[in-house]
Amino acid sequence: MKIDNKPWFWIPLLNFASGLPYAIIISVSVIMYKNLGISNEDIGVYTSLLYLPWVIKPLWSPLIELIGTKRKWFLLMQLIISIAFLLVGFTIPLNGFFIMTLSIFWVAAFASASNDIASDGFYLLVLPEDKQSFFIGIRSTFYRLSMLAGNGLVVLFAGYLEHKYGDNTKAWSYTMICVGLLMAFITVYNFIFTPKNETNAVKSNKEIPNQSFGTIFVSFFKKKQIGLILTFILVFRLGESQLLKMLSPFLLDSKELGGMALDTEAVGIIYGTCGVAALTIGGILGGIAISRHGLTKWMFPMFLAMHLPIIGFILLAFFHPTSIYYIYAVVIVEQFGYGFGFTAFMMYLIHVAEGESKTAHYALATGFMALGMMLPGMLSGYIQKYLGYDNFFIWVLIATIPGLILSRFLTFPKDFGKKSEEV
Repeated sequence: MKIDNKPWFWIPLLNFASGLPYAIIISVSVIMYKNLGISNEDIGVYTSLLYLPWVIKPLWSPLIELIGTKRKWFLLMQLIISIAFLLVGFTIPLNGFFIMTLSIFWVAAFASASNDIASDGFYLLVLPEDKQSFFIGIRSTFYRLSMLAGNGLVVLFAGYLEHKYGDNTKAWSYTMICVGLLMAFITVYNFIFTPKNETNAVKSNKEIPNQSFGTIFVSFFKKKQIGLILTFILVFRLGESQLLKMLSPFLLDSKELGGMALDTEAVGIIYGTCGVAALTIGGILGGIAISRHGLTKWMFPMFLAMHLPIIGFILLAFFHPTSIYYIYAVVIVEQFGYGFGFTAFMMYLIHVAEGESKTAHYALATGFMALGMMLPGMLSGYIQKYLGYDNFFIWVLIATIPGLILSRFLTFPKDFGKKSEEV
């Protein structure tokens, strides 16, 4: 069997290997530090700073474009991430664990950002263009599935260990060691199953003999509508960036603090069961919709589907229903909308990266996206404390409006993303 012609063999776990480290570093760390006694304010600031490697990754993305193969890069980075998570697990029981684990997460974040650059470039260069619009939905889905595996199954496992041992430190130590071992297994899988022949990449470099570190950057900022594009990328996730940081504390905090008073295991179950199914269906349907009708028809409806479910969290914060099924319903709608809507955003970033130096240009686009996640996230803990959870979620919904407005002024080919009729 020729794996190079079987994208289903390598796209799912290659993108799982991008999403899982991101989930652990950016999202699961929030729950871990919350249960280990760190304040919301410190969680908001310091875990948001972990976004920085994704923000500045364009600074070294041309090196990945010009040196070695994308496959060698992402395999090495995944190995480093595996080791880093193991070290976090062994460090949690020590005095001063907060600073030490943050430092190790920082190293893992740089490796994860580099892994994303190489994996994105590998996808854009190896997969034929007429298949990219369909597989962007699959790619986005497995990326988000890996995040739900972190926010759901990993958190569920940690909650189970918390109940079993009655010791949060021991529970999270064992959890992070297991995550490191899982990441090592995924690395081995990707070593075996990802295509070993980057012929498209070699051809591309031959066709562009004068590439250099500087010209790759300059060519990106010469793109049509670049000012509008960068503004849109920066503000599109303004609401989501704050929601992601404070959503877990909201579910875990007591009723007296305005939270839903769930335990760690319950949060893991919610996101690891129905959330996974809803996200999967949403992502797949999003990819199919774009591949059939093009991005122009679906961009705005998909963005609305992604943002409007925030209303569900507003209702939870105001009414605090006693039945957990209301929380399930909100999460299902939110995850389906996210899977469906985020597909359009990622497809647009592929359009932004089109042309020469796709790997580096995609890294630049996602770097600005990460900046738009980092800065609001750093302030989210303070905003939540000032507004309370109910008004905070209203503010989050309002913060999605600028991105929606700007999206109406973006231009791209009418049928961009639409699968060609011959295929």
